[in-house]
Amino acid sequence: MAKNIKYGNWSARKIAQFPHFRLSSELLRHAPPQSQPSQGSVVSVLRTNRFQRFPMILYLADMNVQNFPLKQIPERTASPREYGLTMINDKGLSVAEARNLLSIASPYVDIAKLAFGTSFVSQDLGEKIKIYQAAGVKVYFGGLLFEAFVIRNQFADFVDLLKKYNIDYIEVSDGSIDIPHEEKCGYIEKLAKYGTVLSEVGSKDKDREHITPPYQWIKLMKTELEAGASYIVAEARETGTVGLYRNSGEVREGLVQEILTKIPAEKIIWEAPQKDQQLYFLTLIGANANLGNINPSEIIALESMRLGLRGDSFHLFLNK
Repeated sequence: MAKNIKYGNWSARKIAQFPHFRLSSELLRHAPPQSQPSQGSVVSVLRTNRFQRFPMILYLADMNVQNFPLKQIPERTASPREYGLTMINDKGLSVAEARNLLSIASPYVDIAKLAFGTSFVSQDLGEKIKIYQAAGVKVYFGGLLFEAFVIRNQFADFVDLLKKYNIDYIEVSDGSIDIPHEEKCGYIEKLAKYGTVLSEVGSKDKDREHITPPYQWIKLMKTELEAGASYIVAEARETGTVGLYRNSGEVREGLVQEILTKIPAEKIIWEAPQKDQQLYFLTLIGANANLGNINPSEIIALESMRLGLRGDSFHLFLNK
């Protein structure tokens, strides 16, 4: 058993959160002193046998992996991050796919959104959530699921769902149903007692159909932060063609720049599913812009772009 475990830089607490690893966490008590966890260390599960009590392989890695020395690389925030966040859009990854993703990308995934209503029909939901949580990734149900409970007068059941799966990141949105803003802020205030609230703004904006002026975006964001939201999710949906963006995917630059005159960038997660959208915010805000709705297959590419190691971002951080 011990031959399958590398002891450097790990967290007994995080391993213990995953039920299959309880015996493994006991082994940590016998680890040498130099193997105590470093700042921002994380546990990622490469492969487990669900029919056995023990993990077959554990991979334990420091955050912000850099495999060789390279000058003029922008400094990235360390996990657990408060800003510089990357949120993936999980539209139904299997347990195996989530595990494989974390085997290579766990240092760069901060939050996993279980998109729209996928968690209602996903097999082994609890197991997948535990895999994310064991790797230090925060998980939340997409805002549409919150709305699905609210419109059915099942808010109390939604709170029970959060407790059942130990979910402490919570999205509040009103993209599919009309919720008076005062009532929405009431939900934010209630849910802030159970964890970190992400409040979505801009979901009803669609180019040439309905455009909310910048001052209104700012007013909504301020009010929702005051109600208890920790972050504002600036909406784009999975296509990147609503909210912050025109039908073409082009950024509404005037809107973004006006928002940033009143709302701290650290408090906004910009949904940016398209590469050009990601590049826009990295150019405007820097390597530690909070970015969301990222396709899981693009995590390593995005982290490379954050560091100026993709063609589009190559010159962003040189000689600065």
